[in-house]
Amino acid sequence: MAIDPKDRAKVLVEALPYIRRFSNTTIVIKYGGHAMVDEKLKKNFALDIILMKYVGLNPVVVHGGGPQIGSFLKRLSIQSEFVDGMRVTDKQTMDVVEMVLVGKVNKEIVTLINQNGGQSVGLSGKDGKLITARKMKYMRKKGDDQPPEIIDIGMVGEVSGVNNELLQNLLASEFIPVIAPVGVGKKGETYNINADHVAGRVAASLRARKLILLTDTEGVLDKGGKLISTLRLKDSQSLVDDGTIKGGMIPKVTCCAEALRGGVKKAHIIDGRKEHAILLEIFTKEGIGTEVVP
Repeated sequence: MAIDPKDRAKVLVEALPYIRRFSNTTIVIKYGGHAMVDEKLKKNFALDIILMKYVGLNPVVVHGGGPQIGSFLKRLSIQSEFVDGMRVTDKQTMDVVEMVLVGKVNKEIVTLINQNGGQSVGLSGKDGKLITARKMKYMRKKGDDQPPEIIDIGMVGEVSGVNNELLQNLLASEFIPVIAPVGVGKKGETYNINADHVAGRVAASLRARKLILLTDTEGVLDKGGKLISTLRLKDSQSLVDDGTIKGGMIPKVTCCAEALRGGVKKAHIIDGRKEHAILLEIFTKEGIGTEVVP
């Protein structure tokens, strides 16, 4: 069914104040989940990013790639092992992770943006020491009267620093940075880093206006399964403690909290399965997901 021209005009007028508000501000988007797999959603994502750039925003993309890594490891008959949702990364697995994230997924996203009229540059954390990292020390609680168990999960890292000068130069040159979550250690070692964590630290480093995480769910849900449209930072930990926020949503909320404490104005957890989800969140009054606010 054709859309009435008056309705099209109404949408544009509604977006105008948000375009004004966010013009010349930086928005960091963590790209992952179903939006990276479905062909139509992939193209919509690229178009959304390009539109943001054309109307004066500065998008920075950080992407994941867990399913793609898992698929490639399976083809090579390399067994995947997980500890509390984190991939145990030995040297052989790290080689595959880097190859898939940097050599395949990153370049596919960059190509898609460029083919549709944008100017994008692909980076890993190793380029220009963009993301320096250290080995993650993972400890699992055992019991009230027992010390935590220290688990070695291999070359899994956490961000120790972000070279935002490199990103600022790219943004000033009108490029859209696309970042693979691979970091470099002090001795040149390579680390596999959670993409949510990288996005949060990049957003904080750039003092981004917004951090947006694309997920495969509506957002943060309450115990009844209803969307929490606004989540205050002071309430987030209690919702984790009582089990309302659980599973894969915990690192996403933690990432948002770190970003807000680092100077980001607002974070959003939205459903990347919806067409043009980013534009709906930024340029409409209602939004579509959960906004996490200080």
